Amino acid sequence: MNLDAQGKSALVTGASSGLGRHFAKVLAAAGAQVTIAARRVASLEKLSAEIRESGGIAEVAELDVMVPESVDALFSQANSPFDIVVNNAGVTHQGAALQTGIEDWHRVINTDLTGVFLVAQAAARRMVEAGTGGSIVNVGSILGLRVAGQVAAYTTAKAGVLQLTKALALEWARYGIRVNALCPGYIETELNSDFFASDAGQSLLRRVPQRRLGQVEDLDGPLLLLCSDASRFMAGAEIVVDGGHLVSTL
Repeated sequence: MNLDAQGKSALVTGASSGLGRHFAKVLAAAGAQVTIAARRVASLEKLSAEIRESGGIAEVAELDVMVPESVDALFSQANSPFDIVVNNAGVTHQGAALQTGIEDWHRVINTDLTGVFLVAQAAARRMVEAGTGGSIVNVGSILGLRVAGQVAAYTTAKAGVLQLTKALALEWARYGIRVNALCPGYIETELNSDFFASDAGQSLLRRVPQRRLGQVEDLDGPLLLLCSDASRFMAGAEIVVDGGHLVSTL
């Protein structure tokens, strides 16, 4: 089983921080020529330099997934279709549903769901035109499969991503395009480390059967499986990486 991405071109959205930043490094180390895309270009430039220093290849592209013209511009400027697209850009909003403003609702839905559709659609159009096929990995969440409080917009968007993944997989499999979803549980990043060090965070971790927070490296194998030819007969799948959180007792 070959889990590398040697000779392939890859796009990672939301690559300026968090999981997207890590995914870009993993794919570059696996041999892919990576295009890293996000709104924060300065952060992308730093990541690109890190990847090049490690012997990888990375190009920077400014991208706002909520703006169709921005998405179209990225794909029209690419010399050829991407072989791999990791649809990772996302935001969240935490707060009671009764107090969630429509601006925050639209920001989450437009980024986490509509943005995923726009990027996947643009990528697939190029793949179909060139007759190349490829792999699209939509980054979901266990909150698309099971709800939590105070994140109504986010969990709704992620549930939509999973249904969208299945719908696109059904339509595009005939073109050799594989669309699958990677669904992380609680993974430690620079954005949540303080919370998980708190009493509330520790209480949440006690509900995870493995009794620990996931590390970004725990996603490497599943990511490379979905991006590589090892998943050539997978379409519409959801790979959950959560330490058993979804199967914990209610």
